[in-house]
Amino acid sequence: MFLASFPAGPWQANCYLAATAAGRECVIVDPGVDAYDGVRATVAEHGLTPVGVLLTHGHIDHVASATRVAHAWGVPAWIHAADRELLTDPVAGLGPGSAELLASVLGGAELAEPEDLRFFESGLDVAGLTFEVVHAPGHRPGCVMLSTPLTGHDQLDSVVFSGDVLFAGSIGRTDLPGGDHAVMLDTLRGPVLGLPDTAAILPGHGQQTVMARERATNPYLQSDFLQPNRLGGAHNR
Repeated sequence: MFLASFPAGPWQANCYLAATAAGRECVIVDPGVDAYDGVRATVAEHGLTPVGVLLTHGHIDHVASATRVAHAWGVPAWIHAADRELLTDPVAGLGPGSAELLASVLGGAELAEPEDLRFFESGLDVAGLTFEVVHAPGHRPGCVMLSTPLTGHDQLDSVVFSGDVLFAGSIGRTDLPGGDHAVMLDTLRGPVLGLPDTAAILPGHGQQTVMARERATNPYLQSDFLQPNRLGGAHNR
């Protein structure tokens, strides 16, 4: 499997390119603010052909370049239907001044849906890769984790693009519009802790990790935090 990544934009959101091998068809995961040039450079460097854009959720730092990338290569983009609104209205539910802030970050560029917009269901086959789509709300209603098999590694057997659900040592915040702490607890107890220890975790921000390490050391995956009456707090991004 070929993987490349780079952090993009003021929020340093990780954009990933995945393929069965270099010089093959690839998918682009979460091309956010200022990610287009990095995608173009990585595609050229490794002789890749983009065939799809996969979005783990709708926050602007993960989707701002999605339409530009999709249109540049004439490919579809996938997102969970619950986060579709953020593709054109990234400040939905945010407070005063949010529109002005985002306008300055985006340089006045107008957001639009990709012409070929599709919605995640239970699975997806694209670029020779098979993805299990795991709905994982809490940070946003439309958060998903995307799991694909990994071969040729001694200790790991899958790669999970976890978006802003799970980070190395932390989890996604639930204090923004669409966030829900109780729902996030259900996601952590279920889909997240259901990931195998042999999964490589590629998060939306920060460094890569593995599920075995997160299960053992991430404070937000421990039983005391996962109690139903536990109050939420601001965690990450």
